[in-house]
Amino acid sequence: MSNLQNNLEATRLEYRKVFSETVEEISSTVDSLRPDIVGDIFDDFEKDSLGYGWQKRVLKFLEERLKEVISDKTGQISKERDKCKCIGCGSCCRFAVSEFSPSALQIKAENGDKIAKEFIKTFVPYNSIEEAQKVFPEYIELLEEEGCSNYYIYHCPKVTEDNRCPDYENRPKICRDFPDNPVAFLPLKCSYSAWKLKSKSVSLKLRAEVEIIDFYIEKLKGILNR
Repeated sequence: MSNLQNNLEATRLEYRKVFSETVEEISSTVDSLRPDIVGDIFDDFEKDSLGYGWQKRVLKFLEERLKEVISDKTGQISKERDKCKCIGCGSCCRFAVSEFSPSALQIKAENGDKIAKEFIKTFVPYNSIEEAQKVFPEYIELLEEEGCSNYYIYHCPKVTEDNRCPDYENRPKICRDFPDNPVAFLPLKCSYSAWKLKSKSVSLKLRAEVEIIDFYIEKLKGILNR
């Protein structure tokens, strides 16, 4: 098993643990708001009953909590990212993976997808997997080990041999924002690897909280709007 595969499995295990802990935390908080009644937060309560009022309080609390969580944790992640500086390894320029084919991206761009439009203006597909494999063989190995078949690998045709952007000051937003996810894989030589390592736990916690709170909010809104 490759180092990348080991890292992926370790991240999955860590997320499962974080997710389970977060479920317990949120469930405990919801229960602490419960009035002196019998029942579950997702039960059908009569309007104007204590149970119905509990559901409304929980919904309001979670909507406010969601805003706080996103603001707080994305702020932490962004602050740590700002401490890093690109050293010009060229990884982001030479190996951009997408689940969408060039034709699918073109259609998305024509339909108004701004990210797709910027992507196809910046990157072009490799002529073959073999060509991409010469650049980052460990990534191709990981994708194959994961059983991934529907993926496309792109690169920026403008990057120079010494990994420099000829129009760096005017580079597109997709390049300015890279990397924007500390859970995504980064080559060890990328200077943002330290940021990834430091911010991964915060990002996993954020993902778990958002996923669980969104579930509660959607479920409660459906019950209260019946």
